[in-house]
Amino acid sequence: MATKLPVTVITGFLGSGKTTLIRHLLQNNQGRRIAVVVNEFGELGIDGELLRSCGYCPEEETNSNIVELTNGCLCCTVQEEFLPTMQALIKRRDSLDCILIETSGLALPKPLIKAFRWPEIRNAATVGAVITVVDCEAVSEGRFASDPDAVAAERQADPNLEHETPLQELFEDQLACADLVVLNKTDLVDAQQQAEVVDLIQKELSRSVKIVSSHGGQLSPDVLMGFQAAVEDDLAARPSHHDTEEDHDHDDEITSTHLVLDRAFDPTQLQKQLEALVQQQDIYRIKGFVAVPNKTMRLVLQGVGKRFEQFYDRPWQADEVRQTRLVFIGHALNGNEIEAQLAALPA
Repeated sequence: MATKLPVTVITGFLGSGKTTLIRHLLQNNQGRRIAVVVNEFGELGIDGELLRSCGYCPEEETNSNIVELTNGCLCCTVQEEFLPTMQALIKRRDSLDCILIETSGLALPKPLIKAFRWPEIRNAATVGAVITVVDCEAVSEGRFASDPDAVAAERQADPNLEHETPLQELFEDQLACADLVVLNKTDLVDAQQQAEVVDLIQKELSRSVKIVSSHGGQLSPDVLMGFQAAVEDDLAARPSHHDTEEDHDHDDEITSTHLVLDRAFDPTQLQKQLEALVQQQDIYRIKGFVAVPNKTMRLVLQGVGKRFEQFYDRPWQADEVRQTRLVFIGHALNGNEIEAQLAALPA
């Protein structure tokens, strides 16, 4: 039997740095022929476009090597979305060395991994590893639990208490499935904070799992690739909050909205307005591309909570409309209000 095609699943909460990690991996692939499946929460694909612009593969191969799935989180749409995608990639297995799957920041990894037990997949591909990317600053600030110390105390007092938030449960499930934890954005915390985050993560891990630190996802492919864990055959060792559920439903109030505006923005003014919107609405994540006046380069803008970053990734192409495209993910978002505030900014 031919060797199974190795698959690495990269999971982690919104804004943890999954796309940046994959982008760096593709740019330093050491000759590996890699296909990437990107799952986005929302209709407007940003992460896939960021990966296409990294220069990993020739333009004519980009659409076949980088596949976007934007019809919902894979943990809820495995059969209709993921199965045909994997079947198409398996047909190309002779031209591929491995597959990377970037899950949505709101996805549970286990339902996806269970799909590798299906007859259509199991004889041709295997999950070599699950890599969970963690935003060190976000965990340090307690964004996954309003009071982590109080939660820990409640657990010790009564482990059966229903105290956990949906976000905390998601964070814990992503950790429980990991073969490697990448502690990202460590430059945004001090040594003591980082040590506290590592301690918190280790308490959530049910097995001995290596934790590596990263700044900007800059890790060697040798650290991230080459696992042979056959995760689909090891799920019993990766306990989940949702193991006894037939299906997993996301919080009904977690929504995404996107804007496509045929205009340019001053980056400073735009970021200031976005910072105000984060204060007004429960926005977890902002990402997209911005047209900037008198600039030939496309601006990438990303926001996690109150933290924003900007960089120019590539020139606008001659046949490309210079639009501003932004995706917002959060809790009970008011898309009309977001659009109205941005439209009111001066050109």
